[in-house]
Amino acid sequence: MSDTEKPTATETPEKITTSSLENDLTKYKTAADIVNQVTKKLIGLSVEGAKVIDLCIEGDKLLEQGTGAVYNKAVKGVKVSKGISFPTTISVNNTVAHFSPLASDPQSSQALAKDDVVKIQLGAHIDGFAAISGETFVVGADASNPVTGRRADAIKAAWSAAETAMRTLKVGNRNWAVTEVVARTAAQWDCKPVEGMLSCQQTQNVIDGKKRIILNPSEAQKRDFEAATFAENEVYGIDILISSGEDGKARLEESRTTIFQRDPTVTYQLKAKNSRAVFSEVQKKAGSFPFNIRTLEDEKRARMGLQEAVQHNLVKPYEVIYTPANTFVAGFHFTIALLPGGPSLITHPPVWYKPELVKTEKELEDEELKSLIAKNLRENKKKAKKAKKAEEAGVAESKDE
Repeated sequence: MSDTEKPTATETPEKITTSSLENDLTKYKTAADIVNQVTKKLIGLSVEGAKVIDLCIEGDKLLEQGTGAVYNKAVKGVKVSKGISFPTTISVNNTVAHFSPLASDPQSSQALAKDDVVKIQLGAHIDGFAAISGETFVVGADASNPVTGRRADAIKAAWSAAETAMRTLKVGNRNWAVTEVVARTAAQWDCKPVEGMLSCQQTQNVIDGKKRIILNPSEAQKRDFEAATFAENEVYGIDILISSGEDGKARLEESRTTIFQRDPTVTYQLKAKNSRAVFSEVQKKAGSFPFNIRTLEDEKRARMGLQEAVQHNLVKPYEVIYTPANTFVAGFHFTIALLPGGPSLITHPPVWYKPELVKTEKELEDEELKSLIAKNLRENKKKAKKAKKAEEAGVAESKDE
């Protein structure tokens, strides 16, 4: 998510139902299992010559099938809402994110080529509890033909940054600590986080909550961005996007935006009849989650109808942005819960990434970061208690002497 996608501070917010995280984790985890299975299938289909549009359509179809097979029993007479929480996107090489073309788009013929750096992202939700996952792989790479050069640097930097970020996302820490540790980690491979990318708190029916983390902020963003402290029982969607370029800056190019999201905190009476009809269809089909225009009944009518909704902030676009040519962007997105016992991943580890698939000349040299990655994500309380007792016993002995 880019920094342009900010919440619009206007009228009355939609009422969000909340319940205890422990009870909701089963729904989060069910969605995460579906996302993992779809990701596995899509990576298997992502061979040289595969068309990006076909992969995106297949991904969304599999997400609908997966969510359609679970939670079909009504609760107190009410059907459980479920479906796609983030449409399938396939963003290649220097495309940062959100690429999912329509058949009518000029880039609909794009096919994967050998050595392409491919970022896949998708999400599902059960009862509004969303699991979104993203990862990076390289077409045609395997253990006998590993990824090398700047492609490898970007991927290794991105995964290592994801690992340091998830270990820094602890109760009591602040959002700027994650910003800093991601930048430090990426620098180990002479890479930069993509400027202005956002990670957000999640709640039921909300994937872009108030507490946020920004990557590689500009000076203006540093001044204006709100500091936040992580608290117990919060859930976050963490988006790590790392560029092999010098500054991590990205820009709009010729790609048409196809993914949009309704902002439930904004109210406005649309004037055009077509705009009202399209907005009604969006509310019915996607709720407050992002959607791809191809899911709407009439693509041409939808594009026209969305213009007024975007203009008045009822709907926000997920724009397709690019780093400079001949750079590579690698990304990993994970959903994580801050439980009483420590951080706990909701989504699964990457399907494709393994150290033997990525060979870099540089390695992690920063001792503090190495120590951080070596730690378990969740502290073993029994071991910690034992170590503390041993430490206290040692102090007591030294005093007796």
